[in-house]
Amino acid sequence: MVSKIRVLLGMLVLLALAIGSIALLAAMEADATWFTIVPLGILFIGASVVQSLGWFNKKGR
Repeated sequence: MVSKIRVLLGMLVLLALAIGSIALLAAMEADATWFTIVPLGILFIGASVVQSLGWFNKKGR
């Protein structure tokens, strides 16, 4: 089963990292393509890694 609170908190952390990467890219005056690739990569790859590590699973009692 999936813990909804852990998923919410995990995705909020990944969202904060994605927003931070957008700010960093804006400060570096990066090309517009990077504004799509980097944040989506952080969200998708980060969620896949966190899911594969089992952080979203409920602990058994």
